Amino acid sequence: MYLVKIIQMLFSTFRKSRKIKLLMDSFQVSCIMPVDPGTIYRDWLSTKAHTLFTGGAAKIEPFVGGKHSAWDGYIWGEILELESGKRILQSWNTSNFPDLAEASLLEILLEAVPEGCKITLNHSNIPEGQGKEYEQGWVDNYFNPMLDYYS
Repeated sequence: MYLVKIIQMLFSTFRKSRKIKLLMDSFQVSCIMPVDPGTIYRDWLSTKAHTLFTGGAAKIEPFVGGKHSAWDGYIWGEILELESGKRILQSWNTSNFPDLAEASLLEILLEAVPEGCKITLNHSNIPEGQGKEYEQGWVDNYFNPMLDYYS
């Protein structure tokens, strides 16, 4: 009977948490864009511009606590912090994350440089083994299309 109580307690705790702790990947990737940081900041938080510079449908509520989605719903999350023209922090999920995985964190840093804007992405809390895929994905699906868009 005691063993049954322990099993019930563990199952109840798992059911309430609905999240699994996994080993996590993280990385940093940067690119120089030929526009000022304010333009990148504004466009990253714009449903219309985000859709245009990626080529996938986006929906963005541009305020702390607002929801965001991109690439036709493949990516979704919440805007956690904003520093106008300088920094955006978002929770970030994809349909490729394991079912009960926690959201990853995406920090977008914008820095004025002589060529325009250095955009640095710090992406952390990514399920183990998926980091390299997303690191290349930022280059292929964001930086390269954004360079075309702003050129």
